[in-house]
Amino acid sequence: MKGRVFENPRIKDKVTVLESHEDTAGEYLLVEVEMLAGGGNAWHYHTSFDEEFTAIEGVLGIGLNRTNLHLQPGEKVVAKKGELHRFFNPGNSTVRFRVKIMPARPSFLQSLCIGYGLASDGLTNKKGIPKKLDHLACLLDISDTRLPGFLSLITPYLLRRAARARKRGVEKKLLEKYWA
Repeated sequence: MKGRVFENPRIKDKVTVLESHEDTAGEYLLVEVEMLAGGGNAWHYHTSFDEEFTAIEGVLGIGLNRTNLHLQPGEKVVAKKGELHRFFNPGNSTVRFRVKIMPARPSFLQSLCIGYGLASDGLTNKKGIPKKLDHLACLLDISDTRLPGFLSLITPYLLRRAARARKRGVEKKLLEKYWA
């Protein structure tokens, strides 16, 4: 898994696995992200892990609890489990940063493969959100990603839908296509 690269043309980033859960005995997962100008993801949070963001090159935008921060190289910030966050590139050139997920979640890498694979295949909207509801439900469940605001109201429905999609083999097909 170490050295594996994922690219997402929708949110304009490339992720390289530096240390997998296997390398760290499950303590953490470390990836490096290169993100083009204008790239980024939507507000979200996780219920089972923290994310530490460290700027390496360029200015990294981090939204944390609805406040936007601009990290210079060497600066870091942690989004604790349950804290609303996002990352984005506020500048005109590529930024490079690291994300440390603690504790490691092997399924997080699976979610990258699926989400980025769907984006590459044109099966997501311009923000990288899967167009098919079953795909969205599975992806949210696998990645332990929760959405804020109005979308939080439908999260229980989406998690039930993910369980049904799993029983129907949707998750298995996504993993076979994108994780293999």
